[in-house]
Amino acid sequence: MIRTINFFSLAVSMLFLFSCAKQLTDTQQEKLPRKKAQELMEVMDSLSHRKPDFFYTKISTSFSDTTRSINFKTSIRMVKDSAINTLITYAKIPIVNSIITQDTVKIVNKKDKCYIVQSLGYIKENFGIDFNYRNLEELILGMPLDYDTTQKYFQIHDPYNYIISSHKKKMARRGDRPERLDRQDEKDDIIIKYYLTNDGHGLKAMNIESPEDGTTIQVDYLTREMVENYNVPKDVMIVITSPKNVMRIEMSYDKAEINQPQPLFLVIPEGYEMCK
Repeated sequence: MIRTINFFSLAVSMLFLFSCAKQLTDTQQEKLPRKKAQELMEVMDSLSHRKPDFFYTKISTSFSDTTRSINFKTSIRMVKDSAINTLITYAKIPIVNSIITQDTVKIVNKKDKCYIVQSLGYIKENFGIDFNYRNLEELILGMPLDYDTTQKYFQIHDPYNYIISSHKKKMARRGDRPERLDRQDEKDDIIIKYYLTNDGHGLKAMNIESPEDGTTIQVDYLTREMVENYNVPKDVMIVITSPKNVMRIEMSYDKAEINQPQPLFLVIPEGYEMCK
């Protein structure tokens, strides 16, 4: 998914396209029952495949970093493996509408009265990230990001957490350059840890680390809700820590709907020009 990546740019781009995390520590009162790695892998395999045909939600987002803070709302309509339609509003005024497909990004900037029509590579070119459409759906649905059932993963033994990692523990130490023989070279710089819920049946957090630039993204799914037998995010807290900045994002999903088709819409008004 990610080649040469600036995680600060990743967070900003995801934030504006879609719409004080508590860090996972050994502070739980009781140790968890031991589970075999194979059992946890089977759960991850299942979580990485289960996706609704249609998804709709509204997300209230609070964003802050060392210099600013902003609140806005996002409506998301998604058709599985096909298209994602997002409408961002600020103070109840629509400011950005977009449709993202398997190969195209279309964005209408109502504030500046301009539009963008580019390949999906537009995001990589402008924000320094490389991802596919599937990764975008995973982010919205709270699924394991970039989990590949054909690759090898490792259990990190922790008495207080069930952790599956893209790298062995010794490779995942900060400052060490991972050496993987079973993954493509471009993925070696990124370490992803998936934290399962205390019952071992769901995903409660992800930690994404780039040792090369010293940046970490911590995603905590604080609460989820069952909607039509799908366990979708409800409250999500994210902290992006880089050497020069700390960004905090709080997202609250509302009115989630599963498998209820809704029209996708994007109109480029007459008189709008290409965004510069």
